[in-house]
Amino acid sequence: MRRQFVERPGNATAVQVARRLAGVQAQVASAAEFAVAVRQEASEAGAVSRALLEERALVKTWAMRGTLHLLPADEAAAYLVLCSAIRNWEKGSWQRTFGATPADLEAIAASARDALADGRTLTREELTAAVVEETGSRHLAEVLGSGWGTLLKPLAWWGVLCHGPSRGNLVTFAAPERWLPGWTGLPPVEEAARTVVHAYLGAHGPATPDMFDTWLMRKGNRKKDLKEWFAAAEDGLTTIEVEGVHMHVLDEHKDELLDTEPSTSVRLLGGFDQYVLGAGTSAAYLVSPEHRGKVSRTGGWISPVVLYEGRVAGVWEPTGEDVTVTAFEDVPTGPLKAAIARVQPLLA
Repeated sequence: MRRQFVERPGNATAVQVARRLAGVQAQVASAAEFAVAVRQEASEAGAVSRALLEERALVKTWAMRGTLHLLPADEAAAYLVLCSAIRNWEKGSWQRTFGATPADLEAIAASARDALADGRTLTREELTAAVVEETGSRHLAEVLGSGWGTLLKPLAWWGVLCHGPSRGNLVTFAAPERWLPGWTGLPPVEEAARTVVHAYLGAHGPATPDMFDTWLMRKGNRKKDLKEWFAAAEDGLTTIEVEGVHMHVLDEHKDELLDTEPSTSVRLLGGFDQYVLGAGTSAAYLVSPEHRGKVSRTGGWISPVVLYEGRVAGVWEPTGEDVTVTAFEDVPTGPLKAAIARVQPLLA
């Protein structure tokens, strides 16, 4: 909780928060903005947008679990390298479902590179038209233009495109090497593994490779790859035992972890928060199995949560200028009121 600025909000910028959390999920833009603001002592309106569009120190792109994230621009490529290792487009079931082969994806990627090479930003429809015109693969037009971006995710992981500035209510895409200052391309996988494994453990450790795999791609990676990634990242890591399970933690955090007293605080976090997503809603120590359905809802929706002593003790939702809490257990009234009062200005 301290590492993630949950126990003690700090003075970190939007970029520093995203770096500390190993990315901020941004499928819902307002949820990402809230996740940053609630971790700051004094949040600043528009800070995320400025970091994305003016400073370009943050980038919005498809990353972990195939969902949109805000990532520090100077580390984003490392995350993309590990995300691409899933290679789900090589599976027959994926190809049958989406009507595209690996060769189709390669052709789409080449066309997208050409279309974005001059620094232009294109809407989904414009990019689709450019790709279809060059490849002649009109059968891909429907799925390529889908709001789910199924065929665009591998292109994001390959470093072909990322989100650019919105054009009205339309999303646009840009080439990272044109859009992001200092973009140097995709790093070798060993270097990427060191960056991402250390970032994940810095935010969510102690953790096992299996927990990392759940966070990265919902257990979609090969065990061989996970073993190699953790081997590449082993310098600076320590193995400790947590209730009989061997887990990894950063060397620099071990003493702090051992000295940490149990939390007694009450905190409110927004929907799709990294504190929940890092562990996953199936982590029984965080979310009681009997209440998981209230946290992880239909359509992939992750509810705003009430934390008590570090566990999810309830959910909440804004109701006008107020907040309605549904508690799963007894939560101290005074600290809960204080937690509600703290988030209310962030909902305006």
